[in-house]
Amino acid sequence: MIKGAIFDLDGVIVNTVPLHFNAWKKMFEEYGHSFSMDDYLAKVDGKPRPSGAAAILTDLSPDEIKKAGEIKQKYYLELLDKEPIEKFDSTIKLIDEMKAQGLKLAAASSSKNAVRILKKIGLYDAFDVNVSGADFKKGKPDPEIFLTAASKLGLKPDDCVVFEDANSGVLAAKRGGFLCVGIDRHNNASALSAADVIVSDISEIGLNQIINLERKK
Repeated sequence: MIKGAIFDLDGVIVNTVPLHFNAWKKMFEEYGHSFSMDDYLAKVDGKPRPSGAAAILTDLSPDEIKKAGEIKQKYYLELLDKEPIEKFDSTIKLIDEMKAQGLKLAAASSSKNAVRILKKIGLYDAFDVNVSGADFKKGKPDPEIFLTAASKLGLKPDDCVVFEDANSGVLAAKRGGFLCVGIDRHNNASALSAADVIVSDISEIGLNQIINLERKK
């Protein structure tokens, strides 16, 4: 039985995809590259900022990639400050149910803005552990982010289920030995095929089903 749950932030708890996409798009266009939602989902979503920038700006040096990432971050923070953040109510409901059952909870995001977002939506204190981009070195699909979260919870990967909406995050979870619920927000279930179960929204799966989730064979 599951003893803990690890939630990705963007696309799982909150819908910051429009903010991220618009910030990436504005930056990439300044560098002369067109950028579509398909590009975002395939090449950028769920990855640390330098990896996302390098996926499109393939001809730039590491220093130039870092600068491009900083430009994206500037645009994103501007949007974050002035735009409301949509929360996924079904995820919030599940978090409340898990807390009531005594499960240990972690929020784990590649974003260094994760704490800022959780505090803005009033959910920071809902988690026993918060892991953000400043807490690990290797980005998804490396499992370090989730292994760090599990360690801080005092649990083994076998004890935890990860909720993810991105291909790189699902791969990270499975490579780390975690159970994984893939959330298909973009009608692209094939990208999440490694997950043990795939839903379009957390409302489609109950707490008992999650607690007793079995690995896909």
